[in-house]
Amino acid sequence: MIVVAGEALIDLVPRGAGALAALTPALGGGPYNTAVALGRLGSPAAFCSRVSRDAFGEALLDRLRETGVSVSPVQRGDEPTTLAVATVAADGSAVYSFYVEGTADRLFTVPDALPAGTRAVSFGTCSLVLEPGATAYEELMRTAHARGVFTALDPNIRPGLIPDPDAYRARFLSWLPSVSLLKLSEEDARWLGGTPARWLAAGPAAVVVTRGGDGLTVFTREGGEYSVPGERVEVVDTIGAGDTVNAALLHGLAVRDALGVREVAGLGADGWRELLGFAARAAAITCSRAGAEPPYARELDG
Repeated sequence: MIVVAGEALIDLVPRGAGALAALTPALGGGPYNTAVALGRLGSPAAFCSRVSRDAFGEALLDRLRETGVSVSPVQRGDEPTTLAVATVAADGSAVYSFYVEGTADRLFTVPDALPAGTRAVSFGTCSLVLEPGATAYEELMRTAHARGVFTALDPNIRPGLIPDPDAYRARFLSWLPSVSLLKLSEEDARWLGGTPARWLAAGPAAVVVTRGGDGLTVFTREGGEYSVPGERVEVVDTIGAGDTVNAALLHGLAVRDALGVREVAGLGADGWRELLGFAARAAAITCSRAGAEPPYARELDG
């Protein structure tokens, strides 16, 4: 079982041309997209969050159930669902404005226990920024790691939500001793101002850096550095592409029985290139269609 901990929200995505393009609601949030992608790839998965009881919240949970993702760890609240307004550039990249005050996912509390059979927990994005929930997710990360559970972190930086960048950067570094796998984009890496070598020295067994259409690179604690090119595809938008990579990495590690620090160390060059190539293909499919629509396992066969 892979548990994804973090926010679920509604993306308001422009459909049409011009400043007055209609905003269409789409189910989203980085952790939420990761959970959906895991379900579509066939990994046993659960979603751990706090979700509104409003209509948006019900729709978010319905999609998880339809995808085969367990919602048993989900907490519920009467507060509204978080909204994110996406602006999509000509190259398909997206920038977000968030409406987060008084929303349900900010009030997440540490659960008494993770689902039985949990092998890994994934964290990231807004949920590690917005208090008081951020502190609860942080505690869950530290506790899970201390108990020997594989932990993955995708910071997925949203600068507009971070009032004190230096404080966040320091907090990010404090998480790394409790992180098994760090995945982040080149943009995230530049904003954080660190290097894979520095991050590896702090704790993770591997750091995966995504480079958009140029592919992915992994840096390992043993000194390995392995890259694969991106898959060429006609990009509709990049919404959910990084989340798909995150899910593909976790799924790939799970099927290789490599959700452990020692097992990650044993992948080697061939294992990592195969895994990164799988993640690149999955992300390319997501980029080829509008919104966060990760692929199903059957689309990646062969």
